[in-house]
Amino acid sequence: MREISIPITDEIIDGLNMADMVLLSGKIYTARDAAHKNLAALIEAGEKLPFDFDGQAVFYAGPSPAKPGRPIGSVGPTTAGRMDLYSPLLISQGLKVMIGKGLRSAEVVDAIVKYRGIYFAASGGVAALMAKCVKSARLIAFEELGTEAVRELIVEKLPLVVAIDSRGRNIYESGRLEYSQLI
Repeated sequence: MREISIPITDEIIDGLNMADMVLLSGKIYTARDAAHKNLAALIEAGEKLPFDFDGQAVFYAGPSPAKPGRPIGSVGPTTAGRMDLYSPLLISQGLKVMIGKGLRSAEVVDAIVKYRGIYFAASGGVAALMAKCVKSARLIAFEELGTEAVRELIVEKLPLVVAIDSRGRNIYESGRLEYSQLI
């Protein structure tokens, strides 16, 4: 299992292959459906984004409130396909890493290849365990969205698998892993 950090470089992305297991550390951002819609609207209006996309990672998650003494509550992946309408635009703006679960559209795979990105799958059903990888959390944008607001997380050794690599190789279509194992 390889340890990698965010921000991520093209060289690291190019060295990752479909089905590789990684432990991700560094600053990542949560964003789900409503946040993606708001981010796309900001881009289309030519307005400043709440964080710099270059080399960054977005985790498709809506964390639950933190328990006393913890930075965050349970935080698990949501279905990535719900962000597919907006993902190619965000990828074109420098977003390199997406973390979620499930299949992606052909348009997203094409954008991953064109802009040298990567899609990691996180295991569903282990949100409480994934929260233990979060060392800090803070609200960044769209507070009105509640759990779907954009949050900055500092993570340490978040376990992930490369679902779609920068060459477009897709674990869900490879026969190497059953779709049900990553939902």
